Amino acid sequence: MSADNPQARARALRHVASLSAGPPLEPSLRVTLNFHPDRVSGGRTVVERLAEDGVYVSQFVTGTSNGGLTAHPGGDRWRWESRIFGGAYDGASAQERPVYGALDFRRSPYGAAPRFGSAHFRLTAQTLPHATFCYPDSFLEPTDFGVAATGGRLIPLAEADDRDALDDYIEAQMHGPVRLDRHVEALVLDPCFQGTAVEKAARKLPCPIEWHGGFRLATEELRRHPEYRGPEYVELGATLAAGGSLDARIIGEAARTGQHDPQDLKRVWHCLARFGR
Repeated sequence: MSADNPQARARALRHVASLSAGPPLEPSLRVTLNFHPDRVSGGRTVVERLAEDGVYVSQFVTGTSNGGLTAHPGGDRWRWESRIFGGAYDGASAQERPVYGALDFRRSPYGAAPRFGSAHFRLTAQTLPHATFCYPDSFLEPTDFGVAATGGRLIPLAEADDRDALDDYIEAQMHGPVRLDRHVEALVLDPCFQGTAVEKAARKLPCPIEWHGGFRLATEELRRHPEYRGPEYVELGATLAAGGSLDARIIGEAARTGQHDPQDLKRVWHCLARFGR
């Protein structure tokens, strides 16, 4: 189970607030946590683990990520958190550290940061005061920060930027345990998982399930974008495709075979997430 460290959490929120200035966020906005529900960790899929544990935890706990794998003492993620939060979590356990999502200021049915997965949890309005924000992503060493009371200035920054559609999210860090029975409005899944073990496990979660429009990319369209992540990932995606198209379930099945480098499949996913909405 995820632990809480109220003193570290309060210190982190105060520190980010001291770096922020701007109007408050609209209270109707939501933080979303994108992830791949069918990836396997410790012999369980992510959604199975969530159903059993009832809490969403960071990569410091799981040792897995849909981004970089640097969540360890002295690693880049550890260093970024130390900088952003004023050292508040330097001595904290893995379970006490924040989890990452994004502010859904575009109100997207796919979640605010689909580069990190086909599914997302949409958090409740009550969680907004427990979040900190930065733009751009923390791995880019940002200098623009916000909290619920002062985060409004980040939105025009993101809207005016010319970053790729997978990179223009406002990162959110959620402080304190994210409990699925208290802090989640809904789990939003890709319809490619309807009738699968993913849906069966998701039905055990203590939150409603919704479905977005789906990620699906025809190989013909995929081949139009060899410059996006590289022609080798276009070819890999075309090889994996079934019936002339690619979806999240197909990539997840490829990941479970262990026959492909996870980083290669991550880039195939980026192509699907970018061009297959």
